[in-house]
Amino acid sequence: MRQLTDEEGRLGLALARQAVEAAVRRSRPVHGALPDVFSEPRGVFVTLTRDGQLRGCIGLPYPVTPLGEAIIEAGQSAALHDPRFPPLTLGELDRIRVELTVLTMPTPISGPPSERPNVVEVGRHGLIVRGLGTSGLLLPQVAIEYGWTATEFLGHTCRKAGLPPDCWRRPDIEVSLFEGQIFHE
Repeated sequence: MRQLTDEEGRLGLALARQAVEAAVRRSRPVHGALPDVFSEPRGVFVTLTRDGQLRGCIGLPYPVTPLGEAIIEAGQSAALHDPRFPPLTLGELDRIRVELTVLTMPTPISGPPSERPNVVEVGRHGLIVRGLGTSGLLLPQVAIEYGWTATEFLGHTCRKAGLPPDCWRRPDIEVSLFEGQIFHE
């Protein structure tokens, strides 16, 4: 699947902003015609920050919904339904910055679990850890923000799933890689 152009990325970012603001105002996002790529199923995350601090981040990691709809759903959910934060308020809208990450299809890492750190490229890959009835995901930019090594990134993704940090070493735990194209205000 091809990457979005800069213009498509700006349109996606504007759509995410509209979705966030509409959710807080309890209205519907209004947008004009979108390029064909917004009809293609894509994984996507919308991240909200206020004064440089995380304020919400929700997404759809797998391409099960057309990109335009996925952006709206993720933006609304990041604004109102991230369980880590209270719903966004009208007074916060001017201080919120929106980031849109469009994902490639996640693919499981093959081979022995001990080799997983050698496959993960920090800054390029995001991770999904799945197993024991739970899963966790971290976007590619998270490892860069915290200065993690590949091994640390794997451990933190396990923690995000509610699992021990070394669970990625187990053969019954699936670790998948994806890439993300990032657009931000």
